[in-house]
Amino acid sequence: MSGESTTRTAPGGRAAQRISGIAVALGLVLFLGGFAWGAVVYRPYTVPTGSMVPTIKIGDRVLAQRVDGDEVRRGDVVVFKDSSWANAPMVKRVVAVGGDTVACCQKGKLKVNGKVIEEPYLPSGTPAEIMDFPTVTVPDGRLFLLGDERDNSVDSTAHLTDAARGTVARAAVSARVDAVVWPMDGMLARPTGFEALGPLSSPGPLRTVVALVIAGMVLVLGGAAYGSLAKRAAAARAARTRTKEPAGAR
Repeated sequence: MSGESTTRTAPGGRAAQRISGIAVALGLVLFLGGFAWGAVVYRPYTVPTGSMVPTIKIGDRVLAQRVDGDEVRRGDVVVFKDSSWANAPMVKRVVAVGGDTVACCQKGKLKVNGKVIEEPYLPSGTPAEIMDFPTVTVPDGRLFLLGDERDNSVDSTAHLTDAARGTVARAAVSARVDAVVWPMDGMLARPTGFEALGPLSSPGPLRTVVALVIAGMVLVLGGAAYGSLAKRAAAARAARTRTKEPAGAR
Protein backbone atom coordinates (compact mmCIF):
# COMPACT_ATOMS: atom_id res chain seq x y z
CA MET A 1 0.00 0.00 0.00
CA SER A 2 2.91 2.34 0.65
CA GLY A 3 4.10 1.98 -2.98
CA GLU A 4 0.63 2.80 -4.26
CA SER A 5 0.39 5.89 -2.09
CA THR A 6 3.57 7.38 -3.53
CA THR A 7 2.08 7.49 -7.05
CA ARG A 8 -0.95 9.47 -5.98
CA THR A 9 -1.12 13.23 -5.76
CA ALA A 10 -1.51 14.44 -2.20
CA PRO A 11 -4.81 16.21 -1.40
CA GLY A 12 -2.98 19.53 -1.08
CA GLY A 13 -1.32 18.95 -4.45
CA ARG A 14 -4.62 18.18 -6.13
CA ALA A 15 -6.14 21.37 -4.73
CA ALA A 16 -3.16 23.38 -5.96
CA GLN A 17 -3.50 21.91 -9.45
CA ARG A 18 -7.19 22.79 -9.50
CA ILE A 19 -6.48 26.35 -8.42
CA SER A 20 -3.76 26.59 -11.06
CA GLY A 21 -6.10 25.30 -13.77
CA ILE A 22 -8.88 27.70 -12.79
CA ALA A 23 -6.48 30.67 -12.76
CA VAL A 24 -5.07 29.79 -16.19
CA ALA A 25 -8.54 29.24 -17.67
CA LEU A 26 -9.87 32.52 -16.25
CA GLY A 27 -6.75 34.32 -17.42
CA LEU A 28 -7.20 33.03 -20.97
CA VAL A 29 -10.84 34.18 -20.96
CA LEU A 30 -9.85 37.68 -19.82
CA PHE A 31 -6.84 37.90 -22.13
CA LEU A 32 -8.62 36.72 -25.28
CA GLY A 33 -11.83 38.52 -24.35
CA GLY A 34 -9.97 41.81 -23.91
CA PHE A 35 -8.27 41.44 -27.29
CA ALA A 36 -11.55 40.51 -28.98
CA TRP A 37 -13.36 43.48 -27.40
CA GLY A 38 -10.58 45.83 -28.44
CA ALA A 39 -10.63 44.49 -32.01
CA VAL A 40 -14.38 45.11 -32.24
CA VAL A 41 -14.34 48.60 -30.71
CA TYR A 42 -11.05 50.04 -31.99
CA ARG A 43 -9.27 50.54 -35.29
CA PRO A 44 -5.51 51.22 -35.61
CA TYR A 45 -4.21 54.02 -37.84
CA THR A 46 -0.79 55.33 -38.71
CA VAL A 47 -0.80 59.11 -39.11
CA PRO A 48 1.32 60.06 -42.14
CA THR A 49 1.51 63.86 -41.70
CA GLY A 50 2.44 66.41 -39.05
CA SER A 51 -0.85 68.29 -39.14
CA MET A 52 -1.74 67.18 -35.61
CA VAL A 53 1.64 67.89 -33.95
CA PRO A 54 2.28 67.88 -31.02
CA THR A 55 -0.80 65.80 -30.14
CA ILE A 56 0.00 63.23 -32.83
CA LYS A 57 3.34 63.19 -34.63
CA ILE A 58 4.30 61.91 -38.07
CA GLY A 59 4.27 58.11 -38.09
CA ASP A 60 2.49 57.76 -34.73
CA ARG A 61 0.23 54.73 -34.36
CA VAL A 62 -3.15 55.60 -32.84
CA LEU A 63 -6.18 53.65 -31.69
CA ALA A 64 -9.52 55.14 -32.72
CA GLN A 65 -12.86 54.03 -31.36
CA ARG A 66 -15.44 53.19 -34.00
CA VAL A 67 -18.24 55.73 -33.56
CA ASP A 68 -21.21 57.06 -35.44
CA GLY A 69 -20.88 60.63 -36.67
CA ASP A 70 -23.77 61.68 -34.43
CA GLU A 71 -21.63 60.87 -31.37
CA VAL A 72 -18.93 63.40 -32.25
CA ARG A 73 -18.48 66.43 -29.94
CA ARG A 74 -16.38 69.59 -30.03
CA GLY A 75 -12.74 68.93 -29.28
CA ASP A 76 -12.75 65.33 -30.54
CA VAL A 77 -9.90 64.15 -32.74
CA VAL A 78 -11.60 62.14 -35.46
CA VAL A 79 -10.81 59.94 -38.44
CA PHE A 80 -12.88 60.82 -41.50
CA LYS A 81 -12.87 60.53 -45.25
CA ASP A 82 -14.22 63.18 -47.61
CA SER A 83 -13.56 62.72 -51.31
CA SER A 84 -13.42 66.47 -51.87
CA TRP A 85 -10.49 66.65 -49.42
CA ALA A 86 -8.56 63.46 -50.19
CA ASN A 87 -8.98 59.84 -51.20
CA ALA A 88 -7.63 58.56 -47.89
CA PRO A 89 -8.68 58.78 -44.23
CA MET A 90 -7.61 61.98 -42.48
CA VAL A 91 -7.19 62.90 -38.81
CA LYS A 92 -8.29 66.35 -37.57
CA ARG A 93 -9.85 67.99 -34.51
CA VAL A 94 -13.50 69.00 -34.46
CA VAL A 95 -13.75 72.63 -33.31
CA ALA A 96 -17.37 73.38 -34.24
CA VAL A 97 -20.54 71.39 -34.93
CA GLY A 98 -23.79 72.08 -36.75
CA GLY A 99 -25.35 75.40 -35.70
CA ASP A 100 -22.08 76.82 -34.31
CA THR A 101 -20.33 79.93 -35.55
CA VAL A 102 -16.55 79.73 -35.78
CA ALA A 103 -14.03 82.47 -36.53
CA CYS A 104 -10.38 83.33 -36.14
CA CYS A 105 -8.70 85.08 -34.56
CA GLN A 106 -8.98 87.13 -31.37
CA LYS A 107 -5.50 87.70 -29.99
CA GLY A 108 -4.42 84.59 -31.85
CA LYS A 109 -7.21 82.45 -30.40
CA LEU A 110 -10.11 80.63 -32.00
CA LYS A 111 -13.67 81.82 -31.33
CA VAL A 112 -16.68 79.49 -31.34
CA ASN A 113 -20.15 80.93 -30.71
CA GLY A 114 -18.46 84.16 -29.66
CA LYS A 115 -16.35 82.45 -26.96
CA VAL A 116 -12.56 82.42 -27.01
CA ILE A 117 -11.36 78.81 -26.88
CA GLU A 118 -8.31 77.86 -24.84
CA GLU A 119 -6.39 75.17 -26.71
CA PRO A 120 -3.49 73.91 -24.60
CA TYR A 121 -2.82 71.10 -27.09
CA LEU A 122 -1.50 73.55 -29.73
CA PRO A 123 2.26 73.85 -30.34
CA SER A 124 3.74 76.16 -27.71
CA GLY A 125 3.86 79.81 -28.67
CA THR A 126 1.80 79.55 -31.86
CA PRO A 127 -1.48 81.33 -32.60
CA ALA A 128 -4.68 79.36 -33.08
CA GLU A 129 -4.58 80.05 -36.78
CA ILE A 130 -1.93 81.78 -38.90
CA MET A 131 -4.52 83.16 -41.30
CA ASP A 132 -7.63 84.94 -40.11
CA PHE A 133 -10.88 83.76 -41.64
CA PRO A 134 -14.36 85.28 -41.51
CA THR A 135 -17.12 83.87 -39.36
CA VAL A 136 -18.48 80.57 -40.66
CA THR A 137 -21.85 79.20 -39.61
CA VAL A 138 -21.62 75.41 -39.61
CA PRO A 139 -24.64 73.80 -41.32
CA ASP A 140 -26.64 71.21 -39.41
CA GLY A 141 -25.19 67.72 -39.67
CA ARG A 142 -21.71 68.99 -40.50
CA LEU A 143 -18.40 69.65 -38.71
CA PHE A 144 -15.64 72.24 -38.89
CA LEU A 145 -12.20 70.64 -38.45
CA LEU A 146 -8.70 71.98 -37.85
CA GLY A 147 -5.27 70.44 -37.39
CA ASP A 148 -3.41 71.17 -34.14
CA GLU A 149 -0.39 72.29 -36.19
CA ARG A 150 -2.34 75.16 -37.68
CA ASP A 151 0.50 76.36 -39.89
CA ASN A 152 0.91 72.95 -41.54
CA SER A 153 -2.59 71.52 -41.91
CA VAL A 154 -4.86 71.16 -44.90
CA ASP A 155 -8.12 71.47 -42.98
CA SER A 156 -11.43 73.35 -43.13
CA THR A 157 -9.62 76.65 -43.64
CA ALA A 158 -8.25 75.35 -46.95
CA HIS A 159 -11.79 74.65 -48.20
CA LEU A 160 -13.62 77.83 -47.16
CA THR A 161 -14.49 78.64 -50.76
CA ASP A 162 -16.23 75.28 -51.24
CA ALA A 163 -20.01 75.16 -51.26
CA ALA A 164 -19.95 73.62 -47.77
CA ARG A 165 -17.64 76.41 -46.42
CA GLY A 166 -14.96 73.93 -45.42
CA THR A 167 -17.27 71.72 -43.39
CA VAL A 168 -17.48 67.92 -43.47
CA ALA A 169 -20.57 65.76 -43.03
CA ARG A 170 -20.89 63.95 -39.72
CA ALA A 171 -21.48 60.78 -41.72
CA ALA A 172 -17.90 61.04 -43.06
CA VAL A 173 -16.52 60.30 -39.57
CA SER A 174 -15.68 56.66 -38.91
CA ALA A 175 -13.76 56.79 -35.62
CA ARG A 176 -12.62 58.97 -32.73
CA VAL A 177 -8.97 58.82 -31.62
CA ASP A 178 -8.56 57.73 -28.00
CA ALA A 179 -4.83 57.19 -27.63
CA VAL A 180 -1.40 57.20 -29.21
CA VAL A 181 -0.10 53.67 -28.73
CA TRP A 182 3.22 53.90 -30.59
CA PRO A 183 5.17 55.52 -29.17
CA MET A 184 3.24 54.87 -25.96
CA ASP A 185 2.09 58.43 -25.28
CA GLY A 186 -1.19 57.17 -23.85
CA MET A 187 -4.68 58.64 -23.84
CA LEU A 188 -5.31 62.00 -25.48
CA ALA A 189 -5.90 64.87 -23.06
CA ARG A 190 -9.49 66.01 -22.69
CA PRO A 191 -10.20 69.21 -24.69
CA THR A 192 -11.46 71.18 -21.69
CA GLY A 193 -11.48 74.50 -23.58
CA PHE A 194 -14.79 73.45 -25.18
CA GLU A 195 -16.60 72.56 -21.94
CA ALA A 196 -18.43 75.90 -21.74
CA LEU A 197 -20.09 75.17 -25.11
CA GLY A 198 -21.55 71.77 -24.23
CA PRO A 199 -20.72 68.26 -23.05
CA LEU A 200 -17.49 66.62 -24.15
CA SER A 201 -17.19 63.05 -25.38
CA SER A 202 -16.50 60.38 -22.80
CA PRO A 203 -13.34 58.29 -23.34
CA GLY A 204 -13.84 54.87 -24.88
CA PRO A 205 -13.26 51.60 -23.00
CA LEU A 206 -9.56 51.40 -23.88
CA ARG A 207 -8.38 51.47 -20.25
CA THR A 208 -10.77 48.64 -19.39
CA VAL A 209 -9.64 46.64 -22.41
CA VAL A 210 -5.99 47.05 -21.43
CA ALA A 211 -6.77 46.14 -17.81
CA LEU A 212 -8.50 42.93 -18.92
CA VAL A 213 -5.57 41.94 -21.14
CA ILE A 214 -3.02 42.61 -18.40
CA ALA A 215 -5.10 40.85 -15.73
CA GLY A 216 -5.51 37.85 -18.04
CA MET A 217 -1.79 37.69 -18.72
CA VAL A 218 -0.98 37.88 -14.99
CA LEU A 219 -3.45 35.10 -14.19
CA VAL A 220 -2.14 32.83 -16.96
CA LEU A 221 1.50 33.29 -15.99
CA GLY A 222 0.82 33.29 -12.25
CA GLY A 223 -1.48 30.25 -12.43
CA ALA A 224 1.02 28.28 -14.51
CA ALA A 225 3.90 29.19 -12.18
CA TYR A 226 1.84 28.34 -9.09
CA GLY A 227 0.86 24.95 -10.53
CA SER A 228 4.46 24.13 -11.37
CA LEU A 229 5.73 25.16 -7.93
CA ALA A 230 2.93 23.27 -6.18
CA LYS A 231 3.73 20.14 -8.18
CA ARG A 232 7.40 20.36 -7.27
CA ALA A 233 6.55 20.93 -3.61
CA ALA A 234 4.21 17.92 -3.59
CA ALA A 235 6.93 15.76 -5.19
CA ALA A 236 9.45 16.95 -2.63
CA ARG A 237 7.08 16.10 0.25
CA ALA A 238 6.45 12.66 -1.23
CA ALA A 239 10.21 12.07 -1.52
CA ARG A 240 10.75 13.07 2.10
CA THR A 241 7.94 10.74 3.20
CA ARG A 242 9.51 7.81 1.34
CA THR A 243 12.89 8.38 2.94
CA LYS A 244 11.30 8.32 6.41
CA GLU A 245 9.49 5.00 5.89
CA PRO A 246 11.03 1.90 7.57
CA ALA A 247 12.96 -0.29 5.17
CA GLY A 248 10.63 -3.24 5.76
CA ALA A 249 7.56 -1.25 4.75
CA ARG A 250 8.85 -0.62 1.20
